[in-house]
Amino acid sequence: MPWLCGPRFVSQHLRLYSTQRSPALRLRPYQENALQACAEALESGSTRIGVSLPTGSGKTTVFITLLSRIKPPVEYPDATRSLVIVNNIELARQSAKQAQQLFAGWSVEIEQGQKHKASGKADLTVATYQTLMQEQRLNKFDPNCLKAVIVDEAHHAAAPSYRTILSRFHPEIEPPAGPSHTADLRRPVPIFGFSATFSRHDGLALGSVFEQIVYHRDFLEMIKEQWLCDVRFTSVRANIDLSNVTLNSLNGDFSATSLAHVINTPTVNQLVVQSWLDKAASRKSTLVFCVSLHHLRELTNAFRTAGVNAAYIHCGTPAAERKSLISAFKRGDFPVLLNVAILTEGTDIPNIDCVIVARPTRSRNLFAQMIGRGMRLSPDTGKKDCHIIDFVDSANRVAGVVSVPTLFGLDPSEIIDGASIETLEERVDKIASIDLDDLVTEPDTYDDVPEPKSITYIDYDNPFSFVEQSYGTTHIQKLSHCAWVGCGGDVYVLECLGKGYVRVELVQDENGMNCSSCFVWLFTGTLADPETHFEAHYTPPTMTPQTAALLKISPFQKSRKILSAGTLEDAIRGCDNYAKNNIMKGPLVSGLFRTARWRRAPATDSQKRFLAQRWSKSRKEASEIDGKQPERLAALTKGEAANIITRLKHGALVRTKETC
Repeated sequence: MPWLCGPRFVSQHLRLYSTQRSPALRLRPYQENALQACAEALESGSTRIGVSLPTGSGKTTVFITLLSRIKPPVEYPDATRSLVIVNNIELARQSAKQAQQLFAGWSVEIEQGQKHKASGKADLTVATYQTLMQEQRLNKFDPNCLKAVIVDEAHHAAAPSYRTILSRFHPEIEPPAGPSHTADLRRPVPIFGFSATFSRHDGLALGSVFEQIVYHRDFLEMIKEQWLCDVRFTSVRANIDLSNVTLNSLNGDFSATSLAHVINTPTVNQLVVQSWLDKAASRKSTLVFCVSLHHLRELTNAFRTAGVNAAYIHCGTPAAERKSLISAFKRGDFPVLLNVAILTEGTDIPNIDCVIVARPTRSRNLFAQMIGRGMRLSPDTGKKDCHIIDFVDSANRVAGVVSVPTLFGLDPSEIIDGASIETLEERVDKIASIDLDDLVTEPDTYDDVPEPKSITYIDYDNPFSFVEQSYGTTHIQKLSHCAWVGCGGDVYVLECLGKGYVRVELVQDENGMNCSSCFVWLFTGTLADPETHFEAHYTPPTMTPQTAALLKISPFQKSRKILSAGTLEDAIRGCDNYAKNNIMKGPLVSGLFRTARWRRAPATDSQKRFLAQRWSKSRKEASEIDGKQPERLAALTKGEAANIITRLKHGALVRTKETC
């Protein structure tokens, strides 16, 4: 719908979606900034907008206030109602209660199951998506009478069920199957998505629902600014081997059934209980996340056997009993509450002062949701901080498992005991102060290759041809510990682990010595060849790849020049220092090294898919490798695959048979 971007629509939007503040409500600065970002997005013509705020930041307050500020379009004065879509009855009750507290004059209804049936005509209706999947329940809500739709926990929004519902309100959201419901839609209803974890582990594209994420706030920033409580971390080394645990084909996380066989053992359960007794027995309200129903019951029994008053809830717990248990836990009637897949989202229990993650996961979203349960402020209960305890396997570590160390960019095998964020940042500073030249690294097999006098690059359409020399050249490895990749034609690239990349290349000057060459001579005493020198540029990311995918734009900013040098050695050394001091401040600097542990892990599924697609484009190469693609894919390490992909993305294939 090109007219959405035209000046006529923009000028109308400035008028139609003017804001109206509630004088009785005092918002936090970041909440006001989020609302302002939404208003500006509406004014610019966007109608599918995402907001990322961490658990405990008051998302409900923000989106209800947003609804209060949006006025109906002048052309459609009947569009005065709002719909909030949530994924469980607890969230529905919380949102409805918050709306009634903030705006007592509103009529507020809930649409959920058989107990709660809304009229569809209230100022605000809060509905569960499960109920709205019933067509007769969805039809209550005339899109032409809605001024906005809110999707809470919006990382679910790309799922077929949500798209089926949302397609009724916006013509650019395609339902997964069947005809669209938008035939009688007079104009797109603005849709806002709110989530603490705006990405999906199953790979479904949120760009199918949202145009842009206009505001993001990280929970670490919130803790430092004291909007969330202080956090203490303890990681416990457990004798857990996850290497044989199967993965769920839909979301890429561990299969609960398979994972339970490893986690739900008397030894591991006793370790969990003993860890709590040793580190957190003085905590008043501990929430524990389990793997399965059987694990839930067994671990609860282990706590009770140790004399700890513990209770548990799960999705099969009757609603009245669940409500009673949570209320008792909030009152402090018992110290430990265990759950499985029920309290990861939408749980408002501010008094939680300890979280035990007894459920290993490969999903950063899920991990953030679990530990986020304990980050709400609760000064009236005497809560000062929250203690997070999780468990890491001591051997055969499986790539991709998220834990407290990996959350901070530390090595997964690091053991953290009672560390605060400040303590972890001291580790960051300590690692950042390491001189790359003084670092003692593990032996690198490529370093055994004698330094050649000249290098010839032979590039093929088949990316597997890069594997044997995935770095593209060997002489660059004599100049740096970092994993520089040769891309042919005197082009060298250092990928910075999600923080952009540094690129060094040979530049031919047309007019003899230029200013940059003189600059290098003045400060280094090295005079460049008057016709050639090396230049280095850093290309920083604009946003995360997930956000860029949502917006369907490049995740990178414009490249910036960082240095010129007369020799490749000077250029690489200068870039290494720049990366350490300006890009990779902290423990992640070690991830740049050729000997980094992550490089020896098996290649990820996404890496393999990318390479398989490139390989399959060449029938000639397909015949030359004799059908060994699956074996070569299986044998790739993450580092090799990363190098190959870097070379492909930086033009190695088009620089054939070049000699430096």
